[in-house]
Amino acid sequence: MAAIASLHLYPVKGCRGIAPTEATLGSRGLEYEGVGDREWMIVDAASGRFETQRSLPALARITTSVEQGSLVLQATGARALRIDVHGTRRREARMITVWRHDGTALDEGDEAANWLSALLGRALRLVRWDPDSRRVADSHWTGDVVAGIRFPDGFPLLLAGNGSLAQVNRWLAGAGRRPLAMDRFRPNLVIDGLAPFEEDHLTDIACGAARIRPVKPCTRCGVPSIDQLTGERGPDPLDVLEHYRMDPGVGGVTFGMNAIVVAGIGERLRVGQRLHAPRDR
Repeated sequence: MAAIASLHLYPVKGCRGIAPTEATLGSRGLEYEGVGDREWMIVDAASGRFETQRSLPALARITTSVEQGSLVLQATGARALRIDVHGTRRREARMITVWRHDGTALDEGDEAANWLSALLGRALRLVRWDPDSRRVADSHWTGDVVAGIRFPDGFPLLLAGNGSLAQVNRWLAGAGRRPLAMDRFRPNLVIDGLAPFEEDHLTDIACGAARIRPVKPCTRCGVPSIDQLTGERGPDPLDVLEHYRMDPGVGGVTFGMNAIVVAGIGERLRVGQRLHAPRDR
């Protein structure tokens, strides 16, 4: 029987995430204590273009937590930065770019910008999703469902099975490599009880009144080569995985499935909750 093994949100795109035992299913992905997945993002101060671990691996060293109405960012050697989650202070709108999306986001001010810039050695700004903005997942994959997103690369949810990670680690062991933890792949929903890569073939996943639809295999970049505790690059597993997981249909090595929400907005998801996860026929 399939079940939720863990839940993960990444309040700031590229930074370390949180793993609550319960989370709310929102229209744009998981939410926890008023904080949405990838609700904040770090951008280049001059261009407004988004930054991730692809360009700044040290983002992995920044931890995030939600404490008493604040988003808290911490890193070794720096004081904690606290961002008011529910505050109504006026934020300046800033032009930003995420892949092919150009829009506006709400700037979190000079204190946050100075904290990030000093820590990472570049002129950076911290921005928050503007609720008046519109960004949606690619309709080529979502069909007639309009799936809103904040700052993820492309879809509201990423799901992966522990059975798939176990198989990846067997392949890596055969190549003389160390095993990888699931955090290297930065999923939102990790599932127990599936055969390796069974998630590739699932139709709508039912969890109470919620329905989650896997729509596109997730093509992987170099982020799985980055240690999510130290921010250090190690051997890139893609040279091994390309022998097993190359998908010409999406043009890359895949692990996990991008997914959208088709029913159950506002439902609570819990670690250990059973899932009805039928395969394509």
